[in-house]
Amino acid sequence: MGLSYVSADVIWVLLGAALVFFMQAGFAMVETGFTRAKNAGNIIMKNLMDFAIGTPIFWCFGFGLMFAGTGSLIGGLDFFIQGDYSFMGLSVPLWAYAIFQTVFCATAATIVSGAMAERTKFISYCIYSAVISAFIYPVSGHWIWGGGWLAQLGFHDFAGSTAVHMVGGVAALIGAKILGPRIGKYDKDGKPRAIPGHSLTLGALGVFILWFCWFGFNGCSTISISSEESMIAAGRIFFTTNLSAATATVAVMIITWIRYKKPDVSMTLNGSLAGLVAITAGCDVVTPVGAFCIGLIAAFVVVFGIEFVDKVLKIDDPVGAIGVHGMCGATGTLLTGLFAYYLTDDAGNPLGLFYGGGFSFLGTQALGVVSVIAWVAVTMTIVFTVIKKTVGLRASREEEVRGLDVTEHNLASSYADFLPMPPQVLTGETENATSVLLQSHDVPTAAPAIQPAATEAKLTKLSILCRQESFSQLKEAMNAIGVTGMTVTQVLGYGLQKGRDAYYRGVKLDDAKLLPKVKVEIVVSKVPVETVIEAAREALYTGRVGDGKIFVYNVENTVRIRTGEQGFDALQGED
Repeated sequence: MGLSYVSADVIWVLLGAALVFFMQAGFAMVETGFTRAKNAGNIIMKNLMDFAIGTPIFWCFGFGLMFAGTGSLIGGLDFFIQGDYSFMGLSVPLWAYAIFQTVFCATAATIVSGAMAERTKFISYCIYSAVISAFIYPVSGHWIWGGGWLAQLGFHDFAGSTAVHMVGGVAALIGAKILGPRIGKYDKDGKPRAIPGHSLTLGALGVFILWFCWFGFNGCSTISISSEESMIAAGRIFFTTNLSAATATVAVMIITWIRYKKPDVSMTLNGSLAGLVAITAGCDVVTPVGAFCIGLIAAFVVVFGIEFVDKVLKIDDPVGAIGVHGMCGATGTLLTGLFAYYLTDDAGNPLGLFYGGGFSFLGTQALGVVSVIAWVAVTMTIVFTVIKKTVGLRASREEEVRGLDVTEHNLASSYADFLPMPPQVLTGETENATSVLLQSHDVPTAAPAIQPAATEAKLTKLSILCRQESFSQLKEAMNAIGVTGMTVTQVLGYGLQKGRDAYYRGVKLDDAKLLPKVKVEIVVSKVPVETVIEAAREALYTGRVGDGKIFVYNVENTVRIRTGEQGFDALQGED
């Protein structure tokens, strides 16, 4: 007891714990955005539950295995954190340190879900997430942070490029390999097909959240902020973390611009995370120049790493977790052996190879990376195999096709208010447009009988296909000639030009030739058909391929639902 703590240090660590916890939201958004809408609820549930399950598991078992002793292989058995940890010399209360370590553990577990998304049983996910938090992460974490054999050799992984991210990335690699690819991911010749995520907007939001929270992940890992040394270190960590991420982002944008002819959005988002993961090991000991180089190298690793996993290994990783966390985690740890400047020997000389430190420190970094890879690969292979042979690892084909939201959670849709609308949606209704809209306050208890048509005027339907950006001109042109009602549908299609090629994460989209168009349907009677056609052509004409087409149909009859009026009469007035 008798220990005194500095309030700034305690607040610093608790702030870091809160920020790292919020990374769960970032991972949830990235994984949800990069996968299909039919699995969005399942992804959210998994990201919630790996933290919720991991927290009591780490309290019960993991923390003790990681920190309750200085043995070479494990800390010790300390259930529910009851032991004496005074030997660690913590500058903050034990429970503050425990919650800080808990959120790091949850981060390692959540990385796995992205690579195994859209086809993993929910119960299986809960099981292997618990095992990671209880045993796999704590043991290798002890080697690095708990005084284990790697720490004794001088292995340096400041905030977890290897201890957290590579552990999650290797587990993701093993899981995705055993699980197999999603249905339709590869054709009969083994060529990958692109399966775009349903919302790059959510994915981008997740990346921004993660980038923001990474300042707590790396910066607050100093555990102290009250001394001059720790304040200098924290400032340097914030700067190098941000610089590496920004450099990797720009570099990936340029790489994909060159390789895919256009800058790839999703891969560039992965580039931001790649830079953050890679700098995490050495953010406290590298200079800004070192951080820039680490971010630049990470950019090449993530682009070509994701392509290698997808096209060569034939492993389906929907979010790129293997490349981002596994490959860039290992890369960043190794690069610390090259760029470490503020990590010195007893004589004050930098240990980084590029600063004259020799190969010894780099060798230690490489040994640590290889050892942790071997540990996670062997243990996770056993875990996934046992799960596969017992409760089963993969959802059935029917469940995967329908989506895990409905089959695992009885959730019709994660976007209930955005369910597909009927094929045609009324945007206005006057004398020249039919109505498909029922207004509940106008519906009588019994529908009136159909009325005979007062006039036998000819009815003609025009279906106009045009570019989305041209719709406003078309609408104004129709209003000008007295056609103010129309039915508008968002459609996909192409004509003789055969559309255009598009790419998602470097893979050509099979259906990219389907271009977005607007279909406008109008029924006219009093306004001459030729007048409508000429007005539409004048509004839509640009002289370029893809201006659109106009289809003209004879309409046999029209019935107004509310009144029962037919033919021309049904086009008069308003409902």
